[in-house]
Amino acid sequence: MTEPNDAAYGTQPTGRQLTLIGQTSSKLAYSQQGFTLIEVLLALALTALLLTLLSTGMYVVARDWNDESGRLETALDESLAILQIERALLAAFPHSFNSTETLLREVYFEGEGDRLRWVSTVSPQRSPGLTAWSLEVISGEGVGVQIAPAFSDNPSARLDAAEARLLLPDYDLEISYLREPNALTREWTDEWFGSEQAALPLAVRILFRATESERSDYEIVAPIKAWRHRSIMPLSLGAGLGQ
Repeated sequence: MTEPNDAAYGTQPTGRQLTLIGQTSSKLAYSQQGFTLIEVLLALALTALLLTLLSTGMYVVARDWNDESGRLETALDESLAILQIERALLAAFPHSFNSTETLLREVYFEGEGDRLRWVSTVSPQRSPGLTAWSLEVISGEGVGVQIAPAFSDNPSARLDAAEARLLLPDYDLEISYLREPNALTREWTDEWFGSEQAALPLAVRILFRATESERSDYEIVAPIKAWRHRSIMPLSLGAGLGQ
């Protein structure tokens, strides 16, 4: 009788091979079981926490960005407004008119410690001709400006009728004017009237004082080149002029 052929029927696995096969089968069975409920809940909780932290961080960054952008825009608007006032003062013009009270020709310029009116060759709309400006404090609001055309008469009535525009909210004014009592002395005074001096001051200094702590003060010093009228002489050197 012929012996069975191992090549035809295959060899029987050994004990060690059976152990390895059993371990592999158990690993495959375990890997096919999937995640448990606790693992799924834990993963969801961690994901929700990460999303919450991420959204909070993005909100804080966006809020800070908006705050900084708002402050930058406010500072830019204030700087542009002050620059416009400075340009108008640098281009101040000794506008003259015939006074209906004295019947004399007077120079238009009304300057006090917290209020200023003058005529300039600069206009916000860049319109031709002369423009009358009024700068004063609007009670409880800030610094306001009024603008009106300057003709050959006194422009005060048109300035009074013009709409006041809030230029710098939450600011006060402190204005002074440069005079020259003699050839060796120059000093600042807190008022100047063209009707009395028959000329403009040598310079105007304006301090825009912030009424809120988070804002900054601004100061401009505008020298006036056309301080003297070509046909109207200053009353005297003691009035504050002479160069």
